[in-house]
Amino acid sequence: MKRDSQTGAVPVMVPVPAEAPYTYAVPAGMTVEPGSIVRVPLGPRLVAGIVWDGDGGAVDAKKLRPIDHVFDCPPVPEPMRRFIDWVATYTLSAPGMVARMILRAPEAFDPEPWIEGLKRTDAEPGRLTEARARVLELAGDGLAWTRSGLAHAAGVSSSVIDGLKAQGVLAAEMIPPRPVVAPPDPTYGGGRLSPEQADGAAELCRTVAEDRFSVTLIDGVTGSGKTEVYFEAVAAALAQGRQVLILLPEIALTQAFLERFQDRFGAKPAEWHSDLPPRMRERVWRQVAEGQTRVVAGARSALYLPFPKLGLIVVDEEHDPAFKQEDRVFYSARDMAVVRAHIGGFPAILASATPSVESRVNADQGRYRRIALPSRFADAALPDIRAVDLRRAPPARGGFLSPVLVEQVRRTVERGEQALLFLNRRGYAPLTLCRVCGHRFQCPSCSAWLVEHRFRGQLLCHHCGHHEPRPEACPECGTFDHLAACGPGIERIAEEVVGHFPEARTIVLSSDMLGGVKRLRLELDAIAKGEADIVIGTQLVAKGHNFPNMTLVGVVDADLGLANGDPRAAERTFQLLSQVTGRAGRTGKKSLGLLQTFQPDHPVMRALVSGDAAAFYEREIAERERSGLPPFGRLAGIVVSAETRAEADGHARGLRRAAPPAHDISVLGPAEAPLALIAGRHRFRLLVHGERRSDMQGFLRTLLANGPKPRGSIRVQVDIDPQSFL
Repeated sequence: MKRDSQTGAVPVMVPVPAEAPYTYAVPAGMTVEPGSIVRVPLGPRLVAGIVWDGDGGAVDAKKLRPIDHVFDCPPVPEPMRRFIDWVATYTLSAPGMVARMILRAPEAFDPEPWIEGLKRTDAEPGRLTEARARVLELAGDGLAWTRSGLAHAAGVSSSVIDGLKAQGVLAAEMIPPRPVVAPPDPTYGGGRLSPEQADGAAELCRTVAEDRFSVTLIDGVTGSGKTEVYFEAVAAALAQGRQVLILLPEIALTQAFLERFQDRFGAKPAEWHSDLPPRMRERVWRQVAEGQTRVVAGARSALYLPFPKLGLIVVDEEHDPAFKQEDRVFYSARDMAVVRAHIGGFPAILASATPSVESRVNADQGRYRRIALPSRFADAALPDIRAVDLRRAPPARGGFLSPVLVEQVRRTVERGEQALLFLNRRGYAPLTLCRVCGHRFQCPSCSAWLVEHRFRGQLLCHHCGHHEPRPEACPECGTFDHLAACGPGIERIAEEVVGHFPEARTIVLSSDMLGGVKRLRLELDAIAKGEADIVIGTQLVAKGHNFPNMTLVGVVDADLGLANGDPRAAERTFQLLSQVTGRAGRTGKKSLGLLQTFQPDHPVMRALVSGDAAAFYEREIAERERSGLPPFGRLAGIVVSAETRAEADGHARGLRRAAPPAHDISVLGPAEAPLALIAGRHRFRLLVHGERRSDMQGFLRTLLANGPKPRGSIRVQVDIDPQSFL
């Protein structure tokens, strides 16, 4: 329902932490409707907001501040507004802060300006040169060209174009802005699918044709062609005239994915992630809102683009922790993608070689459909996985690579194949200490050791960003040349590799290497082309990359992820190590994965070596069910932080005392967080544990309402379904 000055007032959702929309007057002559993006006064400034559903109440419009401006922009669709309300209610976030995620491209609220182009007239040039003839041949199609585009296509200088314009042979004509990407063609490049893939693709296409909500889990081993299978569902949605959103966990995956998409559809999808230049973000946002951009591949925030005709969401690597946002609004993009599909009444597809326990249980219980792809494409064999018991085959003194792994790397390089050494720890060493006085280098603002990054000559904190040069002398006792690096990071492994294989071409891959995403993409491309012999990397290399010549993967410290109190530690370690060993042998060559471990009998190691993923999931699911942990129970985390320890502790205890009585929900804590100090703020945690059908949100609202209100430096963060327990 459109509203104007006769209806007086409308609610407007503004991007502030308020619990409800604010009410504004509609000036005479102005027309708005639910979803209209408007500019409104908020205190001394003007902000963008969204006209919300409902009415303005019984407030006299004369007492209200008026809407300042209505943007010439498609309204935010009704399903998107319902989604914002749902996310806010579920995550206990202010709806304005959820709406803020839609309003992050303010320059896109006005239409893109048209571009001055040139079009052929009936006039003829005074003199017809070869260059002019090429221009006129192209311009003879009757379409308008940009000046630079016509010059480039004809292979002439811009002065040739200017000369023809001066003679009236080319006349100015305004043309609409170019699309950010060409429209994808669903019939362009359908490749050969194996019988397993074809059956899975057919089932997904039937799901899309049903045009109603459903969730399908593609559970396929690494290299089984999950992407090609769900591409057929994307093609089916495009053929129906719908838009498609594909969520990816890492920017580093985007480039390879874009190329695979282009091979299938003849054009790349639009990108959406934090590294996108602001102007491109605005153009993508606008063209999505207008329905012009048909497919977006992006990070979790792409979920909040205002698609008017969204008909399919795909969540690739659905198990990945990167889909969890832990800032301002805490949410899981995977779970919210399912909710978005439910509200919009269309299908969602989750894909992974190592699905989350939650998704496996949903599939086992019939809430999700499941498509299994147990074999690699073209019958390529999975790598042979073996455990290297470090108690029996320890590294040489001062080293971290077992002789067993070193020998296998040697054989691999001699065959002209590639080896990957994986360690999920950035930098050179996680701790630096003085051998004389025992001084340990700790972050001044966090309860964490400073990590040495020898390539940069810096000691860094990976939590707050503090950094300082690595000193030559101990700051405590003043002794020179007695600082010891304790433990390995990937830079230290690279140093050891160079010592063993000085002639080998070595690449180190980490998200914090100098050069950023551009360098990372170049190096990934170089590895895929066989321009490296040995790759040393963090978890970045575990995700979706296809390295055709890689036949050996060595995990330097397979036990690393098991040494914490995270209830998902076993699941995450299994997923990570399965993914990273799955980089080997993807093109059919005989391949090997070696896991250096002190716990070869741990259930995770046994499952990896035996290849029995089903047994691992069965055991993990049974353990979760016994403990009442998700998906058989519910968890919520409350983190209280303050500038002093006493303030944080006192407020957390006050919240604990305010917990309402409930037979199906218990509150654990407060306890000092494992990372008790981050960026100068002291942190205490409470963990709320409930039965599966308990009203967790209602319980937490009562607790927060009855508890002390945050004052001064105190902050309270609520995390429904927490993924991190630090």
